[in-house]
Amino acid sequence: MAFRIAVLASGRGSNLQAIIDAIADGRLVAELAGVFSDKPSAFALERARGIGVPATAVRPRDFASRAEGDAHLFNLVDAVAPDLIVCAGYMRLLGAREVSARHGRIINIHPSLLPAFKGLRTHQQALDAGASVHGASVHYVTPELDGGPVIAQARVAVEPGDDAERLAQRVLGREHPLLLATLQWLVSGRIRLAGAANGSRVELDGQPLSAPLQLGAGNVLAEPGQPATPAPPHPDFS
Repeated sequence: MAFRIAVLASGRGSNLQAIIDAIADGRLVAELAGVFSDKPSAFALERARGIGVPATAVRPRDFASRAEGDAHLFNLVDAVAPDLIVCAGYMRLLGAREVSARHGRIINIHPSLLPAFKGLRTHQQALDAGASVHGASVHYVTPELDGGPVIAQARVAVEPGDDAERLAQRVLGREHPLLLATLQWLVSGRIRLAGAANGSRVELDGQPLSAPLQLGAGNVLAEPGQPATPAPPHPDFS
């Protein structure tokens, strides 16, 4: 069976489209099992429906509490049997109960070099702090906002004259290859989250990762201080 991915997205779904394209052309050997959003108008849902992938909106306001809404959402997610859940521009904080129940099976792409600049308006945060380097991170999701162990990062220089919009566009251009490169390693089984929720760590080939992988030339990942590592061979899930 193919490795199954479910995606949560709140907006345009540009990272989702990168996943769709990579699956279509064989760069990512996986199956898109379903797409879910908190906004019925999210264009991400249309991207999924356009290729025949189940796409569902779960509006939080339709539920008496966030816990009820989260439980309903993840019942739907679980029904498509994903091996991995990818938050790609999903703008709601997930409840601790649902996250903990899926420990090590949810990742998020965040537009900063975590642990710097958590939350929203990350590009303006970086500019206000006078950062010379900004970027994006892929991390495991934990109940702490943007606080889970970081798997991989892509760095972007902050240029003179940058405003938040200009910086955001350059970071977005690195988000897509960063997410795909990370997914290739996750699908291959070489990266996993080890340990309990309160002491978890990222492992590569069964060994603790001392620092996040870095996206280098050719959009491939490398451990800090090491040459860029080609994407792993496609696994056989048959």
